[in-house]
Amino acid sequence: MSDELFLRPKVIVEPLVDRFYVWPHTLAPVQAAMNLAFLQVPLLESYLQSPKVHVAASSNPELRGGYFINIAEERADEVRDLLATIKRERAGMIRFAEAIAEGQELLRANATGFDLTPLYPKLPPELAGLVELAYDTDNQAQIRFMEPLAYHSDIYQEERQSVQLSFETGIERPFILSTPRLPSPDVLELDIPFRHAGLEALFKARVQPTTLAKLREALELDDAQTKQLSGMLSDRPSLAEDRHIDAGGRIRYFGHACLVLQTPEAAVVTDPFISADNTAGDRYTLDDLPDYIDLVLITHGHQDHIVLETLLQLRGRVGQIVVPRSSRGNLADPSMALMLKHQGFPVIEVDDFDEVEFPGGKITATPFLGEHCDLDIRGKSTYWAEFAGKKVYIGADSSGIDPVLYRYVQRHLGTADIAFLGMECDGAPLTWLYQALLTKPVTKKMSHSRKLSGSNAAQAADIMVELGAKEAYVYAMGEEPWLGHVMATTYTEDTYQIKQIDEFMTWCKDRGIKAGHLYGQQEWRW
Repeated sequence: MSDELFLRPKVIVEPLVDRFYVWPHTLAPVQAAMNLAFLQVPLLESYLQSPKVHVAASSNPELRGGYFINIAEERADEVRDLLATIKRERAGMIRFAEAIAEGQELLRANATGFDLTPLYPKLPPELAGLVELAYDTDNQAQIRFMEPLAYHSDIYQEERQSVQLSFETGIERPFILSTPRLPSPDVLELDIPFRHAGLEALFKARVQPTTLAKLREALELDDAQTKQLSGMLSDRPSLAEDRHIDAGGRIRYFGHACLVLQTPEAAVVTDPFISADNTAGDRYTLDDLPDYIDLVLITHGHQDHIVLETLLQLRGRVGQIVVPRSSRGNLADPSMALMLKHQGFPVIEVDDFDEVEFPGGKITATPFLGEHCDLDIRGKSTYWAEFAGKKVYIGADSSGIDPVLYRYVQRHLGTADIAFLGMECDGAPLTWLYQALLTKPVTKKMSHSRKLSGSNAAQAADIMVELGAKEAYVYAMGEEPWLGHVMATTYTEDTYQIKQIDEFMTWCKDRGIKAGHLYGQQEWRW
């Protein structure tokens, strides 16, 4: 109990709410209520009507990423118990979601451009004190949510939260948006909220030794849990010797949209979504991160860019998390700053062209265009990093649909040395991610006309022309094998997105621009 120990490298954490893997729309209280009532509960009910159909669909490659629960039929009684528990213990949340739908319908029927004051007494009582009714300048009425208050109301319930600790096996986990996590003998269950100080103590043990006795106390473990945790600890660290640098600058690509920008004085990480499998040999992992990270940059609130599974493992090692400012109260645009602050993270919220300094460098928030199904979502930002004599554009999934935008960026900040771009140019339709928030049905044709799409080849080329960048690198689009449980994407050489990337690579080559389609790991050093 008193030996100095480190957390083993392959230990992973899955943060859960009511046993579903957490992402921003299931954690922010208003959106969480709607996802619970209008997506997760109906999904559980559908599974219980025909478990075999769900399991079969989950193994069908053509249905990858669909809303099917991948839990064996013999465990259906556990799913039934989960559903009963949710309906009993989250009845207030479910009723709140129904009240939102009723309030929206009230506006659709009665908000005709005249005074909205008479509608307040007609709103469902569950919304009282948490909403304001307002018109835009086209007389379109909307409900604005007082989101900070929602975190102090009964609909934000930390008792929904728990975490599972287990080992990375290399076998793809079930899709996070559809399949709840049931108990398992090889999984350590911790019924604690995400902000619990014990989690910080646990994950700091990747870089600093601790003892089993201290972790038992910090995590409030019983004897059985302590025994299980002991198997997740080692008497030696697994940290990479070259995780720091002593001169110049370095960028490392960790997969998906995750970059680590380093100088001897500082480190900045973008959209951390990082593998724990240090035996794979084809990627950078948590072992390759510097011990201290000055800034974490979050570009937007999709589940593959703000990944609490990774962020929880960095808490206590991060100076600040930089997030884009949301539109304050818009149903489709929950505040990432509020959400992360309530999980115990230090947060800076930025608007376009706001600057954040770090030792020896500076980050500037830059505009992010499109990719959000034409919804009024403003909580999204690209970034411009200046460090070690380089200017680096971190483009995430921003679209080049209006290239003049990037002309403004270039005028304000200069010419980029390197641009990192997202080219998922045929993304999922509107209803795939936002169905639970749509209180008025949309047609399939409408949904498929509004996609979660980044730049195609022509739009990426336009961004490069306007930024004048000397090098261009396209993020992998969920292609790395360790991302399947979140991304659920499948590409071949004939897939439209891959062909568009190839076309962009040719465009760059023809103009003498160094370019690459990233995958797994890559390093730039100067």
